[in-house]
Amino acid sequence: MAVPPSTYPRRLLPLFLGLFQGALLLFFALFVTYDEPSAQAEDTNLVANQVYSTFPFFQDIQVMLVVGLGLLLTFLPRYGFSALTHNFLLLNFSMQWALVLQGLLHHFHHGQIHLDLHKLLISEFAAVTVLISVGAILGRASPCQLLVMATCEIPIYLASEWVIVTCLGVLDVGGTITIHVFSCYFGLGVSKALFRATQQPLHPKETPTTSSDLMSLVGTLILWVFWPSFVAVLCRPGNAQHRAILNTLLAMSASAITTVVASSLLERDGKLSPGHLQNGSLAGGVAIGAVADMAVPPVAALALGSLSAVVCVLGFRFLTPLLGRKLSLHDQCGIHNLHGLPGILGATASVVAVLVASKDSSGSQPSELSPAGGNASKVLEGQWGGRGVGGQALCQAAGLAVAVGASLLAGLLTGAALRLPCLARPPERLCFDDSLYFKIQDQAESPGPDSSAEEGALALKE
Repeated sequence: MAVPPSTYPRRLLPLFLGLFQGALLLFFALFVTYDEPSAQAEDTNLVANQVYSTFPFFQDIQVMLVVGLGLLLTFLPRYGFSALTHNFLLLNFSMQWALVLQGLLHHFHHGQIHLDLHKLLISEFAAVTVLISVGAILGRASPCQLLVMATCEIPIYLASEWVIVTCLGVLDVGGTITIHVFSCYFGLGVSKALFRATQQPLHPKETPTTSSDLMSLVGTLILWVFWPSFVAVLCRPGNAQHRAILNTLLAMSASAITTVVASSLLERDGKLSPGHLQNGSLAGGVAIGAVADMAVPPVAALALGSLSAVVCVLGFRFLTPLLGRKLSLHDQCGIHNLHGLPGILGATASVVAVLVASKDSSGSQPSELSPAGGNASKVLEGQWGGRGVGGQALCQAAGLAVAVGASLLAGLLTGAALRLPCLARPPERLCFDDSLYFKIQDQAESPGPDSSAEEGALALKE
């Protein structure tokens, strides 16, 4: 019996995910195993200490991404189920996909990939880029489009991160450049290519309500609380990790207060904008990542947090409407204001921090600004791996240029691919609506009994 055409778009998602998970099961059965337990007691204790010191941070990041970020995206009143579920789905899909690619590229030895908590953490960081990027097209793309976008973005991110961190030796322990800047401009590139030059009008279901803004603000508070774990998890335990936590807390505290000030001053009646609070309060955490473990004074963290909040709020107030009018650029969640602008500000701060390191009158040496991650061994005797202070500053700037250029180009190509009709992009009048993807129990909000087939046919036709 032939399948009705209206069911084709709905069959794409389980088919895509079923094939992916089946292929992954086969791959894990053939090539993936756990690290072999050590026979020496001191090595066993070392592994146990590493697990106990990393897993609490890992759990904090899980809460951030699953609960905090999911709730942050529920500002669309009739798209809450979709925002939460698609965020959760993309996190798991992207993490598994990144785990496979990371294993094949960097950890494939003697026909086996040895899995541990650190590799899982790195794969989850790769998944974060996808969760940020989809914010630019939230509500106007189908789940299949989002999964194809994640499939394309993960390998491009891994290549970009390898060039920036390994080849250029960029210091970016909190992912300001490699994660936030990259994912922002990748998402904007996808949006520009997907919607082409047409300016997207304000959708009647797009306006937030009091309850949806409240849920989104709860997500902001959860992200705010756990953000220091995201920045500090890859730092070396000890002074570097301690400094990263303190700098992140100071920056985010300053950004929260400054957001209230800036939002109130920009409104004629002095009232606060929920959108400003939801995003500006987190801008300090984005900007501080590139310098979090560096020996910068506490006042620098406060100043960076305040500046990032001002930039974020001004971006929402002036830059987003300007880009929409002049470039027809659609940015549903304002990722350019939360991740792009503060990310560029944080990258610039890292260049300044490197340049002033040798002139620090407090006696701190450039070696104190060493990264906490994989390129720490390159910083020897304060010489930045032989590059000197000026060379390292140039590498920081080059890393920012690579992140912006590579992500924009890759995003444009990916957005063009997402225009394929088989990916079932929803028609305009059915955007921002859970009823297209979920069985809504509330009869007041659910469609009529005959509308399901109509919606499927419209989605297929589009």
